[in-house]
Amino acid sequence: MDRMRWAALLAHPARVLVGAFVVVIALGAGLLVLPVSAESGRATSALTALFTATGAMSGGLSIVDTGRHWSVFGEVVVLGMIQLGGFGIMTLASLLGLLVSGRLRLGLQLTAQAETQSLGIGDVRKVLRGVAVITAAVEITIGVWLTLRFHFGRGQPLGEAVYHGLFHAVSAFNNAGFGLRSDNLVGHATDVWVMLPIALACFLGSIGFPVLLEVLRGARSGALLQSARRWSLHTRLTLLTTAVLIVAGGAFTLLLEWGNPGTLGPLSWPDKLTNGVFNAVTARTAGFNSVDVGEMRPATLLGTTVLMFIGGGSASTAGGIKVTTFAVLAAAILAEARGDIAVEVMGRRIAPSVLRQALTVALLGVGAVMLATIVLLTISDEPLGAVLFEATSAFGTCGLSTGITGGLPAAGQLILIALMFLGRLGPITLASALALRVRGRRYQLPEERPVIG
Repeated sequence: MDRMRWAALLAHPARVLVGAFVVVIALGAGLLVLPVSAESGRATSALTALFTATGAMSGGLSIVDTGRHWSVFGEVVVLGMIQLGGFGIMTLASLLGLLVSGRLRLGLQLTAQAETQSLGIGDVRKVLRGVAVITAAVEITIGVWLTLRFHFGRGQPLGEAVYHGLFHAVSAFNNAGFGLRSDNLVGHATDVWVMLPIALACFLGSIGFPVLLEVLRGARSGALLQSARRWSLHTRLTLLTTAVLIVAGGAFTLLLEWGNPGTLGPLSWPDKLTNGVFNAVTARTAGFNSVDVGEMRPATLLGTTVLMFIGGGSASTAGGIKVTTFAVLAAAILAEARGDIAVEVMGRRIAPSVLRQALTVALLGVGAVMLATIVLLTISDEPLGAVLFEATSAFGTCGLSTGITGGLPAAGQLILIALMFLGRLGPITLASALALRVRGRRYQLPEERPVIG
């Protein structure tokens, strides 16, 4: 491909991102169909392979038991797609627009420069290097930790412990939620030395690379507390909203599930606390479960549905509408309730264009989940609560399931595939497109106020 055709392709990074995503999913599904990928040695159905490939790339749902259905080769394919979905395509394709900004029109170039300066990541090569280093450091550290625990604490052979430790570390940091046990992490619910590192990896993967880079820059200088005062609004808003959601989500889960015999009831109070907080961390798109989700009370499922829809941080391995979108909308509601003219957060004023973008992303997300839920209710006999939970899990690329996914008709599973694809790519591509389409106008229409409420 000559330089002009390559430049024309890179002029539309969103198209590159979507195209690359489709290509990798197709290749992954093609590998998973092969008999060598299945433990039984027989070819897997195309729909199951496509669902698994999309789920792995998106960090979403699965309709088969990963540890039992797939062979080691199949599990390695799934693991590779998890890594590509969490790091390769999302991060590299997002930075692709910055790499080629010099070849684009002046308006787009200035937009890219403004965005990189606001996040403190102007040097794209340093960003790529930093992302790679952070990813490797977290996954290797958590992998070694889990390996030691699985080998010395759980009695697994060293080779098996290394494999399980690395698999769960990669899956956790990329917020995929794929595990090698049939019960996911239920068997480790009372093992804090397994739960905590996985929760930590999920948290680090969910707050976003720009936030990690900015925090690490201050830590490397030895003045973390001083640098925290100069953090960008994005970093402060992401960390604060994430902390609030974890605390509130954990308290909510503990309150409703404390005496539930199917979930937290049989556990000791320290294990209840651990699992309550763990659920709040992983429900925001990580997808690991340490208790039987299908046994949760309806109110807990609804609260978890809200957490899945919000998701994690922007430019992270998590999905959902993102915590900054939620925070901006919450700030707008608070400002309106106070009668303030402008929306102000942490000493900064939020631009009206950002409010419109947040509202658009959130409402389109609600529309996608509601439409999918209606269709799934029409073609299946599953209850509303379970169907809404499943649809939101797919859109939020979470992976938590009440257990109905495998029993849905083929059309229902295709709908969930589309939701996972949309949930992974939709918010970032939509927000980027909205930001780049902002244009000035030489005139304004007469103002008129319709009746609201």
